[in-house]
Amino acid sequence: MEEPDTDIVMEGEDHHMATVDGTAATNGFQDPTALEGSVMTSNGQSLDDDAADEDEDLGLIGYQPDVRQRRLLPTGCCYDDRMKLHANADFGPNPHHPEDPSRIEHIMATFKRGGLVYTGSDVDLLKITQNQPTKYMWRIPAREATKEEICLVHSPTHFTWVEELSQKPTEELRRISTVMDQGRDSLYVGSLTFEASLISAGGAIETCKSVVASIVKNAFAIIRPPGHHAEYDAPMGFCLFNNVPVAAKVCQADFPELCRKILILDWDVHHGNGIQNMFYEDPNILYISIHVYNNGTFYPGKPDNPMTPDGGIENCGAGVGLGKNVNIGWHDQGMGDGEYMAAFQRIVMPIAQEFGPDLVIISAGFDAAAGDELGGCFVTPSCYAHMTHMLMSLANGKVAVCLEGGYNLEAISKSALAVARTLMSEPPPTMHIPRINRDAARLLAKVQAHQAPYWECMRPGVVDTHDMLGQGASRLHDFIRTAQRQVLSERFGMVPMFIQRDIIFRSFENQVLTTRNIHSSKKLIVIIHDPPELHGQPDPLDNSMDPHNAWMADGVVQYIDWAVSRGFSIMDINVPHYITHAEDTDAFTPRMDERALQSQVQELMCYIWDNYLQLYDSVDDIILMGVGNAYLGVKVLLLNRDIKSRVSGVLNFVNGALRPVKSDVDHDLSAWYKDNSRVYVAKDHACWTDPELKRKVMKRRFGNVVRSNVNGLTSMMNQHARDAQQWILDCVAEEHGDTTEDDNRMA
Repeated sequence: MEEPDTDIVMEGEDHHMATVDGTAATNGFQDPTALEGSVMTSNGQSLDDDAADEDEDLGLIGYQPDVRQRRLLPTGCCYDDRMKLHANADFGPNPHHPEDPSRIEHIMATFKRGGLVYTGSDVDLLKITQNQPTKYMWRIPAREATKEEICLVHSPTHFTWVEELSQKPTEELRRISTVMDQGRDSLYVGSLTFEASLISAGGAIETCKSVVASIVKNAFAIIRPPGHHAEYDAPMGFCLFNNVPVAAKVCQADFPELCRKILILDWDVHHGNGIQNMFYEDPNILYISIHVYNNGTFYPGKPDNPMTPDGGIENCGAGVGLGKNVNIGWHDQGMGDGEYMAAFQRIVMPIAQEFGPDLVIISAGFDAAAGDELGGCFVTPSCYAHMTHMLMSLANGKVAVCLEGGYNLEAISKSALAVARTLMSEPPPTMHIPRINRDAARLLAKVQAHQAPYWECMRPGVVDTHDMLGQGASRLHDFIRTAQRQVLSERFGMVPMFIQRDIIFRSFENQVLTTRNIHSSKKLIVIIHDPPELHGQPDPLDNSMDPHNAWMADGVVQYIDWAVSRGFSIMDINVPHYITHAEDTDAFTPRMDERALQSQVQELMCYIWDNYLQLYDSVDDIILMGVGNAYLGVKVLLLNRDIKSRVSGVLNFVNGALRPVKSDVDHDLSAWYKDNSRVYVAKDHACWTDPELKRKVMKRRFGNVVRSNVNGLTSMMNQHARDAQQWILDCVAEEHGDTTEDDNRMA
C-alpha cells in the first residue's frame, strides 16, 4: 500500500499565493480577469493590448468573454485519504468487499503516475502556478457536508441513522453489516462510515461548486462511499448519502443565476434508483442513466413498493418532471463501446443539447468497464474518454465527474485516467467502434419512442401510435399478406389452407396458401418464409410515408413462378414477425423473441404435417425451403417428426440465427441434414468473422453451409436463384433417376 497522500493541496478561495508582481493568485493560480490591459496565453504568459487585439483577429473575438477565460482554467481534482476510513466492520474469514477503500487510492496513484497531479516540491510550485496553470489538476479540498446540505435530499431520520453508526460498538456494526450486506440492501458499515460519508458528499459539493463558480474549468471527484443507490430515507447498494443529488441541490441554491438546469449522466452499470427517485418530478434536473436492466432482474432490481418506478425505459418522470428521466436499460450484460457510443449519439447528446444544462454532473461508475466482474460489460477507456468529450460540449464545458461504482482496480484506474486526461483537454484516442448488438439497437429505438412525446429531437422516425389508432389505422403487415394472397391467387391459383383456429394461433389465418393440385402432385415445395422486406424513405419533417417512396421486395415469388413452370405444387407459409393485439400502442415493436417464434412455428408445422403433408400419398418428392428467421420451421419439423424418407432436400436462406439440427433420439439426423441440404448464409453474418465460429458452422449439424457473396434475403435469393433451382432439380433427379434440366437442355 502506498504512503498516505501528502502531496501539495492547491486549496480553495481562502488560500492565496503571492505572484511575482505581488497580486494574489486565488487557489494557486493567477486569475485572468484580474489582469488589466492584458490577456493570458495558454502557457500563462501575458500579452499586451496590441497582442490581445491580434488574438481577437485570430478568431477569439467570436467567443463570449467567459469562454475565453475558461480555456485558461485548470481541471480540478478532489481527493481525501479520510474517505478510506469507511471499511467493513465484519472482519470474518472473508473481509474483502468489492467496495474496497483501495479503490480511490488506486485511482489517485494512477493520476500521479500519469503526471496529472503535482507531486514536486513547494519551491517549483509557484513558478508552475504562474506559467503553466493548466499543466496539473488543481486539488480541490474535501470537507464534511453539513446536516442541512445532506437533508436537501435525505430525511433527517436517515441522517441520524448514519450519524449514530459512529457511536455503535464494533459488535453491533458487525451485526448490521451481516444483516444488510445481502439482497437489495447490499451495504456494510464501520465505526468511521459516517465521517467518510460526510467527506464524500462534501467532496462532491466542493467539486461541483468549483466548476460552477469557474474556479476550475471542470473537475474529477475521487470519492467514496458512492451514492447513487441511496434513497431519500434509506442507505442501499454500498451507498450511505447520495452525493451527486446533494451537490446538485447545493449548487442550485448557492448559484441560482448560474446553475438552474443540471444534467446528471449516470453511466454506472447499475441503475441509479436513488437519483431517479429524488428528481422524478423535478423539471430542472435531467437524469439520464445507461445501465443493465435485463427485464428488472439486474441489481438493483424491482423496488419493494410496486408503485415506485425502476430502471425500465418506460419510466420517463412524472408531473412537471415528465420527460426529465431517461433510462437506457440494456437487455443484458456484455455491452461495449458500440452500444455506449450509439446510446450517446442517438439518445444522450440530442436530448442533452435540447435540454441545455448549466452544469453537467457525471455519476461515473466504472463497473461497465472491460474487466469488471460485477458489471460483465466491455467499455474501454477510449470509449469513456469519447463520452466525456461529448459531454464537455454542453454547459460551456462545466463538467463535474463524481466517482460511483467500479470494482476492478485496474479497470477503474485506467478508465478514470482516460476521463481525466480528456477533461484536461487531451484529445480522446482514436477508437474502433464495433457493430452494435441488434437487441441493443432495438432497445435504443424503443427508448427514442418513449421519449418522443417530450423531446423534439426524438420525434423524427417515431410514429404516434395513439394518433394512428384514433384515426382507425392498422398495421401494414396485415395488409401485405392480403396483397400477397391476391397476387398468388391471380398468378398461380393459390388458395388459403384451412387452419383450425382453436389449435393454431389466429395469427396464421390466411398465412398458409397452396396451389390447387397439391393433393395429386408428384413434386411439392414447402416454402416457410419471413414477410417481404419493406424499404422506404419517410418525410424528415413529419415521418409520413408516401406510397411512391416505399418498396416491397419479395424474393419468394420468383421461386414459386419457376417451380410451377416445372410442375411442382407449392405450399407457401408466411411467418409473421409480430402478432397484432388490440392493445397495440407501442411506436416501435420488436419482432417475436426466439421462444415465442419457436412455439408458434412448431405448432403450425406439426399441424400441417400431421393433417396434410403426410397424407399426400401421391407426393414422391418434398422440398423444404426456409427463408429468414422462419427457417426455424424447417428445424422444428425435422426434430419433431420423422420425415427423412419423405423429404428429398432442404434449401435455406439465412441472414439471422444459424440453427443446428441435432436430435437426441435420431442420431442419424445431423448426417442426413448435411447430405441433403444447402444453406446459403449472408456474407456479413457473424459466423464468418470468427475463425472458431466459422469452423463450427461447417460441422454437419448446421447442414451444407455456403457463404453468399451478398447480404439481405431478397438479394441472396436473386443472386443464387439459378444454382438453388438447379440444386432442387438435382435432388428430385437423384431420388428417382430423372434427367436434370441441363440434361434435357443438352438432349
